[in-house]
Amino acid sequence: MELAIDTSTDTASIALSSDGKVIAELTWHAGQNHTVELVPHLNHLLTQAKSELKDIKSVIVAKGPGSFNGLRVGMSFAKGLALSLAIPIVGISTLEVEAFPYAFTGLPICPIQNAGRGEIATALFQIRRGKWCRLREEHITTLDNLLPEIKGQTIFCGRVPEEVATQLKAKLRRKALIVENPAALRRAGYLAALGWQRLKVSDFDHSPTLEPLYLRKPAITTSKNKQN
Repeated sequence: MELAIDTSTDTASIALSSDGKVIAELTWHAGQNHTVELVPHLNHLLTQAKSELKDIKSVIVAKGPGSFNGLRVGMSFAKGLALSLAIPIVGISTLEVEAFPYAFTGLPICPIQNAGRGEIATALFQIRRGKWCRLREEHITTLDNLLPEIKGQTIFCGRVPEEVATQLKAKLRRKALIVENPAALRRAGYLAALGWQRLKVSDFDHSPTLEPLYLRKPAITTSKNKQN
């Protein structure tokens, strides 16, 4: 049995799966409460699945980009569990999780997150010759820089800011297929499916060196009370 953990944003999701197929799944609005809510929700999920912690044979974690605190909680818990149970761990891009539900369309899929400062975090995925492919690595850019890269009809998904969606529709017109809420909800079941694709070919991550994908370093401020 696999455990999938996604605490990338204020919407958290966890799933228990068998060979990538969901057994039980829970998605909720965590806000900034990932630390206090993750373990109780996992215990509830294990009860629902009539399972115990020792039944988990691998862990899959969404590694970002996303919230600094949320990613830190999910990644720390996943790594601690993998080490304590001596089980494999796999880290999957949050943007890839957001894109994967639309793989069946065969179209290019461009997940988007607000990166602040007038920028967005994005990547590009598509099924090619029956294989799920990353066409463009996760990166931070601006909408003005992204628009010229869109050559044909493309699905835009994820946490697309309203102002970005408006500009996409205005400038790309029929090329832009934008996934609206609630269809845009990110679920750990898709994380489990992606993780299983790697687990079944023993493509594991090394737990001590697996790190969140922040794309941008968190802002560090100096205390006003610090003496020079």
